[in-house]
Amino acid sequence: MALTQASCSSTKTATSQKGTASSVEAEKPKPSKNGIKSYGEVITKDAKSDAGVFTVHKVADKYYYEIPDTLLNRDFLWISRFANLPSGLGGGYVNAGSSVNEQMVEWQKVDNKIVLKTKSYSAIAADSLPINLSVKANNYQPTLYAFDIAAFSKDSSAYVIDVTKFFLSDIKAISGLDSDMRKNYKVSKLDDNRSFINSVKSFPLNIEVKQDFTYDAAEPPSNSETGAISLMMNQSMVLLPKVPMQPRMYDDRVGYFNIRQIDYGSEAYKADEKSFVRRWRLVPKDMAAYKRGELVEPVKPIVYYLDPATPEKLRPYIKAGVEQWNKAFETAGFKNAILAKDPPTKEEDPDFSPEDVRYSVIRYVASTTRNAMGPSVSDPRSGEIIESDIIWYHNHLRSYRNRYLLETGAANPSARTLNTPMEDLGEMMLEVITHEVGHALGLPHNMKASFAYDTDSLRSGTFTQEYGIAATIMDYARYNYVAQPGDKDIRFVRQLGPYDHYAINWGYRYLPDAKSPEEEIPTLSKWIEATNNDPVYQFGSGSGGYDPASQTEGIGDDPIKASTYGLRNLKLVAPQLTKWTAVETNDYNDLDELYGELLGVWSRYIGHVVTNVGGVYENRLKPNQKGFVYTPVPAKMQAASINWVLDNAFASPEWLHHSQISRNIHHASHVEGIRSLQVRHLNNLLSADRMARLMENEVNNVDYNALDMVSQLQRGIWSEIYSGKNIDIYRRNLQKAYLDRMNFLINEEPSRSSRFGTPVDLSQSDIRSIARGELVKLEKQLKAVRARNTNQLTKYHIEDALVRIKNILEAEKA
Repeated sequence: MALTQASCSSTKTATSQKGTASSVEAEKPKPSKNGIKSYGEVITKDAKSDAGVFTVHKVADKYYYEIPDTLLNRDFLWISRFANLPSGLGGGYVNAGSSVNEQMVEWQKVDNKIVLKTKSYSAIAADSLPINLSVKANNYQPTLYAFDIAAFSKDSSAYVIDVTKFFLSDIKAISGLDSDMRKNYKVSKLDDNRSFINSVKSFPLNIEVKQDFTYDAAEPPSNSETGAISLMMNQSMVLLPKVPMQPRMYDDRVGYFNIRQIDYGSEAYKADEKSFVRRWRLVPKDMAAYKRGELVEPVKPIVYYLDPATPEKLRPYIKAGVEQWNKAFETAGFKNAILAKDPPTKEEDPDFSPEDVRYSVIRYVASTTRNAMGPSVSDPRSGEIIESDIIWYHNHLRSYRNRYLLETGAANPSARTLNTPMEDLGEMMLEVITHEVGHALGLPHNMKASFAYDTDSLRSGTFTQEYGIAATIMDYARYNYVAQPGDKDIRFVRQLGPYDHYAINWGYRYLPDAKSPEEEIPTLSKWIEATNNDPVYQFGSGSGGYDPASQTEGIGDDPIKASTYGLRNLKLVAPQLTKWTAVETNDYNDLDELYGELLGVWSRYIGHVVTNVGGVYENRLKPNQKGFVYTPVPAKMQAASINWVLDNAFASPEWLHHSQISRNIHHASHVEGIRSLQVRHLNNLLSADRMARLMENEVNNVDYNALDMVSQLQRGIWSEIYSGKNIDIYRRNLQKAYLDRMNFLINEEPSRSSRFGTPVDLSQSDIRSIARGELVKLEKQLKAVRARNTNQLTKYHIEDALVRIKNILEAEKA
């Protein structure tokens, strides 16, 4: 754990330090007769008490907190999470364990009340500066709840308050239902008769409360006949260190999660926004040896305990996944910085609990969810990570097995089965755990790392065994789908890469001579600029969807070449799916599942190439570095990408239709499935934000613009009218979808086209002019060929297209 010794002190130690309490702490409580009872009247002999940061008492059906006066006005972090939730809540994108809200709070004494108040560090100024008074006055924080003092402790050193009503009330700031959910599900109220406190547990540094709530809801996300939503919330209150860790300034050229503050005490002529990276507190145990460049153990290592529910056969892989990060920490000068341990037995530690914030745990969750998560709790004052629980859902390996089969099966014999060897599954799990621990160390996804490697190098056994398939484990580059049959000694699964060593060194190397975050900046910047823009050390979040070098699930530096290799492999895998699934199981369920996922893989390969069109490379630079932050993709590559999409996405995909598959998994959905996938990419290409970027090419001297793209796309999608061929069912569907999209660009209101991506006003841009002009051209071409074709369905389709075009153009006039 990365907690300081001060922050790890027990409540007993904290309360014994009353004599050294700072001036901001409340004065000692004194007995009063203002409705305050004696301690014995409130906390009776029947009370069940749980000592911790606060002592928690349960008396009959009431819960009481006994708050030491030394912990008033101390900073606590309050985290509200889903413990259990109904299926479909939030559209299915919310899982058990997901955080709903994190806020800093403090307990204050106001007359005869104890007040729970939120506290923000997003706006700050040093206490010594006059502007601090204005910051406090203009950032007054809300009160979550006010509690009557029920009693004083026996020695008058603590206040007893009844928290029952608070935890049984629908407090919006800690509720799992946000305003959108309440509106969508037509939530009317919390049902008091069906809501209760499930448990309250106190630990030396935190209190955990579980609330079982049922809301009346007219349209719940599941079990609609009940007219209710039931969920269990977990409220965590964590005592933060008295002295915050020295922060490290965030730099967007290196990937770290961060916290932001507005410093009104800055000497700049405006409020200065400061960002700090989120990281554990690692301090060398032997500072002199550390300064000499020797590997040194930290004062307090990061320790993860395995969930007792973890299957024995998986434990070695999980431990190895955690401790693999020690290789990167050695680059930062630490040895044994991160450890994985089995859960202690009752005899070894009777007080061990995964809910205790002093312990970080890799939780093994019995759930059909296919996911893993690496959340962490950090101090909003400094970015110090206090605790982290990695969550592994039982069914997650199924997703990896399926992707392994589909993406590597052509070149990798061990992937050609549902019964993937345990050695392979273990390696996958190890790397997933390493990835999730990376998040818990403060590292976000770095989608640019996979672009650092030459695409053809991924077909080299020598290269992939040493460097992996991406420069970091934090990219979504799970498998090597580029390697072809016959390539030797290939590594197919991702691994820790050179960027991971670089990022951990940048974030965790201790700088003993720097006495403030600002004093660290010259050293940190020098490390970044020493990489000289080497793509191996670049960071890209993948957000925005405009940078082809920063995409999820892509590998290699050439999306066209990588997707060509991937699609070539997929065409070899598709005919074998029945043999590798249904023949093994004598059941079609797995075949159905795998075929559906195969369509998804094909779609991803298409999407990687689509991003080249209107694409812009983003290179995070400071003004003292050479080059531009934004560079458009070369014109030739954009045009080549449209040709690739026409040949590999919009051409009729006969390779996907296998009677042994389609006639055994559905009765009539193959054509519709293909249509849906093709339309997704068509609409993506003809999106207003992509066309806006293409129009920008005109002023950036890139010889490929929105008109070039639409003209090239239209000619390819309607190629049959030039060749005289019959138009098959796939192409008829695609061409109708094209007309629908043109109608959208010509006749939809501008505001509806600007919801995502680059803002653009359709009514005042060239987009509408281009769409109209190309549609008029298409209308003339269709009229010229409609009498030539003898195929009846093709003739009907052309006539229908002409009617649709007429309606689109006339609707615009209206």
